[in-house]
Amino acid sequence: MKQIKIGLLGMGNIGTGTYKTLEMNRARISANTGLDLVITKILEKDLARERDVTVTPEQFTQEPADILEAPDIDIVIELLGGIEPATGFMLTAMHNGKHVVTANKAAVAANYDRLMGAARANRVLFRFEASVGGGIPILNALTSPLLANEYEEIRGILNGTTNYILTMMAERGMSYEDALKSAQAQGFAEADPTADVEGHDVANKLSILISLAFGKRVPPGDIPTAGITGITMRDIEKAAADGGKLKLIALAKKAGDDLEYGVKPTFVANDHPLAGVNNEFNAIFVKGNAVGELMFYGKGAGPLPTGSAVMGDVIEIARAISL
Repeated sequence: MKQIKIGLLGMGNIGTGTYKTLEMNRARISANTGLDLVITKILEKDLARERDVTVTPEQFTQEPADILEAPDIDIVIELLGGIEPATGFMLTAMHNGKHVVTANKAAVAANYDRLMGAARANRVLFRFEASVGGGIPILNALTSPLLANEYEEIRGILNGTTNYILTMMAERGMSYEDALKSAQAQGFAEADPTADVEGHDVANKLSILISLAFGKRVPPGDIPTAGITGITMRDIEKAAADGGKLKLIALAKKAGDDLEYGVKPTFVANDHPLAGVNNEFNAIFVKGNAVGELMFYGKGAGPLPTGSAVMGDVIEIARAISL
């Protein structure tokens, strides 16, 4: 059985979820692919952290070159988060002939052209399914089975933190502050939730979706963006009285030859499929000129759902390079 060696940059929550996904499904993955996927090196500073996976001390390194320049590593998984040094690491890996998989929406959105260009120039594969929608396979759907369509609209709930907060406000009458504390207590929100609640996380994801679906490069900073910090119970109650809910919606829509896009709290009527998407779940509504209307729904975050998407990209690449 052919072995594919993998280097993992970062073993926080998502890195651990990715490692665990491979660990618990290794037999099935091998049976389905005929390949032995092995994570041989892991870049991680916190070596003492308790993890619910089996990792040997020899797998850890604190030297990026041990992964980025190792001649026997075929695929690099980047799960560090943030724009730098993650982008630089991915570019170095590609320049060294390594295929790259990432879940890092900030880095992909900020440096989409550079990363895609480096992949083409170095004839390597670059996949980032997990950067939008966690375990929801939206990017693969847009670029493969739905590729025959001209996309007319993409509308979605792309952030589990804000959707959870708005759900708690609407269904349990919580204030914004109490709903945020509940989200943090359950691990749905960071200690500093700014990127989520101000809509920046969603803008990153929408930027990626626009690039893939509409072939237009719109940096996240150019997307009109408003978060949910100004939402009050009065706003929630008015939406309910009008027959709907408030959701933080990302929208990209064809308007003649132009493209309209933005992120903002939006009234969603109760008869629209997105109105039923609650708690930490995400959903992306897609309209194509041939396929019509589709909706993709699932957990948009979390170690295992995101790890599932990461490993899906890894398996796709492993199959391609083993032919």
